[in-house]
Amino acid sequence: MKNIVALISGRGSNMIAIAQACLSQGWPARIAAVISNRPQAAGLAAARALGLQVEVEDSTGRPDREAYDADLARRIEAHAPDLVLLAGYMRILTPRFVERFAGRLVNIHPSLLPAFPGLHTHRRALEAGVKAHGATVHLVTAELDSGPIIAQAVVPVLPGDDEDTLSGRVLDAEHRLYPLAVRWMVEDRLEVDRAGVRLREPAPGEAQLLLPEQRGAQ
Repeated sequence: MKNIVALISGRGSNMIAIAQACLSQGWPARIAAVISNRPQAAGLAAARALGLQVEVEDSTGRPDREAYDADLARRIEAHAPDLVLLAGYMRILTPRFVERFAGRLVNIHPSLLPAFPGLHTHRRALEAGVKAHGATVHLVTAELDSGPIIAQAVVPVLPGDDEDTLSGRVLDAEHRLYPLAVRWMVEDRLEVDRAGVRLREPAPGEAQLLLPEQRGAQ
């Protein structure tokens, strides 16, 4: 049984999607704790409603990032985590923290990396005029949004889209993609080397996640 620790800063919708999949699909894993840097994060109430243990490592008034991340790391380590998931965690992690959890620290980013790293991805995608956008699950490295890619979900950019409609479509895809990628890790189905990340013996439909309207067009 693997232990998963999820870090959140806000509503934690990806954390909820992962927790619900873990509980309903009978993964060989459990959500050991949900930890937020914000005491008022809405995701804490959602986690409690699912019966999960919640904790807060308040970042308010903590300008020393190294000291804060050391305290956060100790709190995480108390749960003997096999995976540490960033699920809307809105702080840039220090290199020492990333190194401590290397290989088991995972993030989801709302773009098709390496396109549009950082913030305001939907606005930038619309300004660039791309026809496809999406989300990426990746291992975390010290360089922002640049770790090995585990999985991606492609979302079409439709005529008339604005930031709200596009972000909503991407978020729906995230809620399918992130649990899928975490399940692969829980089941030890990923191989990681210098060439990237590979999925062992992918079943039909597992190689990439497609939206229903795209499946029908294949």
